[in-house]
Amino acid sequence: MAIEEKPFPLEVNGARGEVALWIGNVPLVLAAEMSRLAALSTRLECKSLEDLFLRLSGVELVATMAALSLLAVRGDSAAAIRALKLKHFNACAAAFAAALSHHFDGEPKNEDAAKTES
Repeated sequence: MAIEEKPFPLEVNGARGEVALWIGNVPLVLAAEMSRLAALSTRLECKSLEDLFLRLSGVELVATMAALSLLAVRGDSAAAIRALKLKHFNACAAAFAAALSHHFDGEPKNEDAAKTES
């Protein structure tokens, strides 16, 4: 029996790095805008972007709840936080990583630095 996927009711602009996320029956659209990341980093007292990324990808409870609140550009983040269960944390981690990866997509790569000496 195939699982029917429900349509996402909110507009998601992938070109600007927006990511869709369901928390139970609550749809959210997340965006890792620099001002939102700065607010999140400040709230969590992160010392670096790496620290912030590790806390989000590790689905730390307080980091996840803060990110849902601060990175949501559409949807009811308060309702999503009330609906949040441990089973949603994998989807949250994937959504956070996808939103953050938008900042690294399309960046020029330094191929020469990646080569090893023979």
